[in-house]
Amino acid sequence: MSFITSLLIAIGLAMDAFAVSIGAGTGGQVTDTRSKLRLAFHFGLFQAGMTLIGWLAGTTIQRWITGIDHWVAFGLLTYVGVNMIRSGLSKGDDTKHPNPSKGATMVFLSVATSIDALAVGISLAMLSIPAFYPSVVIGLVTFGLSIFGLLAGGKLGEKFGKRMEILGGVILIGIGLRVLIGDLFF
Repeated sequence: MSFITSLLIAIGLAMDAFAVSIGAGTGGQVTDTRSKLRLAFHFGLFQAGMTLIGWLAGTTIQRWITGIDHWVAFGLLTYVGVNMIRSGLSKGDDTKHPNPSKGATMVFLSVATSIDALAVGISLAMLSIPAFYPSVVIGLVTFGLSIFGLLAGGKLGEKFGKRMEILGGVILIGIGLRVLIGDLFF
């Protein structure tokens, strides 16, 4: 597979992680460099890893994953999105916000944004294309776009405050709906 093809696939797969990164950046919990690197690293790692897992699994699990992948992504993104909206609507600044760069929230977001990569890995296996090189490109592109999204989201959050946190939650729910509707109807 050529570099250009791998790059185009990587950009397409990274768009969900990019949008989620913007949403996470608006919340104001991912402010230090270490948190940004941690979240972006996990997004890239999960994208690359899911591509490899999909390739290794090949067609063996395709029939099981295809039936539920959109529901899993929708559920995880909606859960985190609703929490962000609730946090954005809260009156006081003393409410406890879950940090999207730590713990279960980070894992939920990483899995939800990388489920498409599993399908790409399965497709690569079905086409007999080695997956290591595309997986590395996918992981690096996702990492880079996630960092950019976190920085842009942070600037938007500083400028517009809690309204951006609400918008970030709406974006996450919208991505979940897009995945669900796309898989169910198209």
